[in-house]
Amino acid sequence: MQEVIDIRSDTVTRPSIGMLEAMMKSEVGDDVFGEDPTVNLLQKKCAEITGKESALFVPTGVMGNQLAIKSHTEPGDEVIVESESHILNYETAAPSVISSVQLFPVKGEDGIMDPDDVRKHIRSAEYYFPRTSLICLENTHNRAGGTIQPLGNILEISSLARERGIRTHLDGARIFNASAETGISVNEYASHFDSISFCFSKGLGCPVGSVLCGESAFIEKARKWRKILGGGMRQAGILAGAALYALENNITRLKQDHNKAMIFAGELSGIERINIDAGKVQTNIVIFSLKDTPKNLFLELMKKRGVILSSGSYEFIRAVFHLDVTEEQTLLAVEKIRAALS
Repeated sequence: MQEVIDIRSDTVTRPSIGMLEAMMKSEVGDDVFGEDPTVNLLQKKCAEITGKESALFVPTGVMGNQLAIKSHTEPGDEVIVESESHILNYETAAPSVISSVQLFPVKGEDGIMDPDDVRKHIRSAEYYFPRTSLICLENTHNRAGGTIQPLGNILEISSLARERGIRTHLDGARIFNASAETGISVNEYASHFDSISFCFSKGLGCPVGSVLCGESAFIEKARKWRKILGGGMRQAGILAGAALYALENNITRLKQDHNKAMIFAGELSGIERINIDAGKVQTNIVIFSLKDTPKNLFLELMKKRGVILSSGSYEFIRAVFHLDVTEEQTLLAVEKIRAALS
């Protein structure tokens, strides 16, 4: 049987034996009643990691982001996001459906908004404008290829928001990748935002789950909306146990995924029919395109050869490295791509 190398996303990981054992041993209760001890422990730990007062375990990263938007805004408000952000492109217009707000996209460079551009697009107080009530950043930035938001840029935007009375939220789905690469703690990143969400089901290798962290009153409001949206889970300690295991065992190894991505990108840069800027790879995501082959044809061809890639934005193809892909498989994937394009 042909070996399959699945690098379409870091969401495809399977729980390790150690994680499965942790899940089986987790003490459980009814989390809707606030009685699941493992969920409570996870939420306490996540609040400590981010330096926030409280935290809320949720099924998905999308729910974490949407609860943040709902809890920070009022209907008719406007939320500033980067034009290639996950919130704008991959969350199915949820802000308009759930929160009755509109998103204002600001074009960034590699997913990073210029603070001056953000400043220009904050609405003035005339009654016929929506109120700018929230600014959202994404770190790392998925669609831009796993790029890291520079701390100085974060500081400028968060300071601007505070001056103007605007709340801030960090979509930190892959914040641990940013932290592993820069050495900047998650606590430091989170300190510049009113709220932060991050995922357990990506680089941390869990089957399910994300968390939203912020002030206690904000989290209580989010808890109510989690219930309204159907996100209240019962004996969720089984899932929280996986997340606790990941926080203790799967953070320091993230740099290995970054190294595999950089090896992959470096090798692809030597293939004539591929467009790639290997120097832009910062974490575990690699974005590239083809000079003379239709993207969908190439994706199907590679799938038949046992390498599963994903369609990125526009003409781009995406490869994402994770704990279930070895360095040997990384090099094998390159060889299969080279052979397909030879």
